[in-house]
Amino acid sequence: MKPFLRWIGLLVVAVLALQLFFVARIASMTVIDPQSTAFQRSEAWRVLNDKGRLPWHQQWVPYSQISDNLKRAVIASEDDGFSNHDGVDWDALEKAWLRNAKAEAKAEAQIAKNQASQAAKKPVASTKNTAPTVRPPKVVGGSTITQQLAKNLFLSGERTLLRKGQEFVLTLLLEALLSKERILEIYLNSVEWGEGVFGAEAAAQHYFKKPAAKLSTYEAARLAVMLPRPKYFEKLPNSSYIAGRAGVIANRLNSAALP
Repeated sequence: MKPFLRWIGLLVVAVLALQLFFVARIASMTVIDPQSTAFQRSEAWRVLNDKGRLPWHQQWVPYSQISDNLKRAVIASEDDGFSNHDGVDWDALEKAWLRNAKAEAKAEAQIAKNQASQAAKKPVASTKNTAPTVRPPKVVGGSTITQQLAKNLFLSGERTLLRKGQEFVLTLLLEALLSKERILEIYLNSVEWGEGVFGAEAAAQHYFKKPAAKLSTYEAARLAVMLPRPKYFEKLPNSSYIAGRAGVIANRLNSAALP
């Protein structure tokens, strides 16, 4: 029994030490700009392995040198309650959970329907499965900007309860130790906007050949639309979806509250 308790004690100490490390890292970000995030490092390793070279574009710019249009567009698109919540938007999480549950139930019902249809058919000589393929349900997230930043800064992309729990802890630490303005500044300087394109300045130069401070309303809205799937949308610059969605976000900019 004693060895077991000793291991439990060591595990608790290790977890506490890790949290203290995170506290120190986040506290330092009040005055020190993070050089890279865990997500950026994993992407750098992936690109280097795939291509043997590392196309990388990132330039940190102060909060004041990022267009208010982009700040408002990202808030309107990603997290319209950013300036008011405590890091977690519980209503958005609940709605996302309900949408995901409905989508999963619909997919399971379709699978059952296909199986019943196949069973009702007479056997044929061919053993080839002719049942229609059911697309997996689309998973809808309810993450706030602070949660996204917590995940990108420190965590891997795996989806586990343990990682999600750590994300919540980091989110609360970010909100407790940093101002909303600083959280948004770090987010906009580190978020991905394409293959090897990180941060608002690199994105503005890459897509519009201008500094982030000069982005127009519509240009900012187009960048905000790309955030959920930046590498995908980078290949579809003239997508009708981007154009339409950007128009919607552009019309919502005035209602997006800045910290």
